[in-house]
Amino acid sequence: MVQRKLNLIHRVGIGVSALLVMSIPAGAQDQAVESKLEIPTVPVRYTVVREHLVRRTIQLPGTVESRTRSLIASEVPGLVTELKVREGEGVRKGQALLKLRTTSLELRLKAAQAQLKEAESRQSLAERSLGRARELFDSQAFSQQQLDESFYEFSAWQGRVETLQAQIAQIEFDVKRSTIRAPFDGVIVARHTDVGEWRGEGDAVLEILSLDALEVNVEVPERYFGSLKLGVSVAITFEALPDLLVEGDVRAIIPRADPQARTFPVKIRIPDADRRVGVGMLAGVSLPVGESYRATVVPKDAVVAQGPGRAVYMLNGGDVASLVPVRTGAGVGPWIVIEGDVRAGQKVIVRGNERLFPDQPVRAEPLEYPEP
Repeated sequence: MVQRKLNLIHRVGIGVSALLVMSIPAGAQDQAVESKLEIPTVPVRYTVVREHLVRRTIQLPGTVESRTRSLIASEVPGLVTELKVREGEGVRKGQALLKLRTTSLELRLKAAQAQLKEAESRQSLAERSLGRARELFDSQAFSQQQLDESFYEFSAWQGRVETLQAQIAQIEFDVKRSTIRAPFDGVIVARHTDVGEWRGEGDAVLEILSLDALEVNVEVPERYFGSLKLGVSVAITFEALPDLLVEGDVRAIIPRADPQARTFPVKIRIPDADRRVGVGMLAGVSLPVGESYRATVVPKDAVVAQGPGRAVYMLNGGDVASLVPVRTGAGVGPWIVIEGDVRAGQKVIVRGNERLFPDQPVRAEPLEYPEP
């Protein structure tokens, strides 16, 4: 009797288990299977976070400018016959940009060259006549007056030849200047003429700026003026390029304050090898001022963009990447000051961090960096 009850209970339990399995939705079964899949492990390189003695920084807005900007004007009057560039086009130093009509100059050049040939012939004849006059004067067959007349005739034609040579050189120079060339490597930003227009001497034709020598202009409050130093390294970000962080250096400190704002202009030179930065962009400047202090620094390679902010990936337990938001400060060579939940001695990922996501398993190996 007891055994029959046990068998009945066993059969009921099996049936209930089967019903429970059948009642699990198909999507839930798929999720259960996926949860058992392993997240791929990513190989990365890391280095140790350090402390370094740096100067305090202030955050200031700035504007990107070009150190070299030129409004190109016509050196000679003429009609525009060719315009070889357009706005936004990059040009190299010496490249032809625009041509003026040179027909009248070429005709004047031919006429002057013909006159020069005649003058050179007459000069040659006068030179031979002067030689004979000197021989006759030495034999007392010519008077001093006759010798002087021969000398003056030769000198006159010699002066005529030199005058024509100068005129020809000027015309050739004007022909050369009728082709307007780029004064430096840069980008055309404005066009002030078109084919068929007459340009007078000094009239603007094109505007060009150089992207090889960019700088950020920042207005520094006067209370920090005494702390400014030439050559100081500065960390710069850009509102339009949230993934870009560059290191510039203070190139110039203008010792004249704005009478209204009481700020001093400071020029910071920045690199732009990839031509990503545009003139007029808004920049965020971390300018070192004040006394030195011990700061947390990481290699610049460790900093990744997170929307408008910055972050670093730390090794959590040695095999998991943890994302930590940070604020960046002044650059220290290949290192940069950061503020956030990061401490010296911790391990920060510097290679492979661009493809990570928070709490992803990693396979980490060390990478040494030079001292900051």
